[in-house]
Amino acid sequence: MNVKVIEGRLTETQVGMGLERRAFGEFVGPRGELASYAFGWTTGAEHHVARLTVGIGAGNPGGASFHAIVFDNDDSYACSLVDEAFERVPEGGPDLTASEARAHEDLPFIWWVVDHVMERDRRARWMKHWLLGTTSIQTGEVFARTEPILYVSHDADDGLWQLIGASDADPATGKLSHLHHAVEHDLTLLDVLDLEPGESAYRTGPDEPWTNERSSRSPSGEG
Repeated sequence: MNVKVIEGRLTETQVGMGLERRAFGEFVGPRGELASYAFGWTTGAEHHVARLTVGIGAGNPGGASFHAIVFDNDDSYACSLVDEAFERVPEGGPDLTASEARAHEDLPFIWWVVDHVMERDRRARWMKHWLLGTTSIQTGEVFARTEPILYVSHDADDGLWQLIGASDADPATGKLSHLHHAVEHDLTLLDVLDLEPGESAYRTGPDEPWTNERSSRSPSGEG
């Protein structure tokens, strides 16, 4: 299916002790359908709930902006329409309340857009790991940020993510930390946040591209 999700700008604003992140983008459907979107989350918040806006039909009858919250739901995510507007987006029209959005004929299209955005926008993967509180184990050097991350794996047996630098992995120095924190310090991890269980990715240096693989090889290359 020829669907395009085009990532736009990412903004960060200090909010108390945390950061409010807002990501923007454009959606183009297989028949040229257009939508604009924005989603965001705030680190340090007591409750992990994100927000999103999808806008369609700017300047046309039926054009509107739909607003929702996003929350974790059994190791995935779920959305619920809300009255409060989140963002203004180029394709959006008047802000709809939750009841108005539910009655809108294009609501199934909106949820279809959301599904594609959550799957294809790399910042949405980051947000999902924040929502789910995904745990990773990091070598001591990676945790201390004295080495760049060169190897990432998503374990098939327990679902744990491993982040390893240039040094051999030493279980004794491993540190548990949320995966979304690692992305804050290395945005290149956005490219590997969609690894399925049993998949891994490696690179030869912090500025080199990632190579994905489905393998049980160990971080040292043996196995």
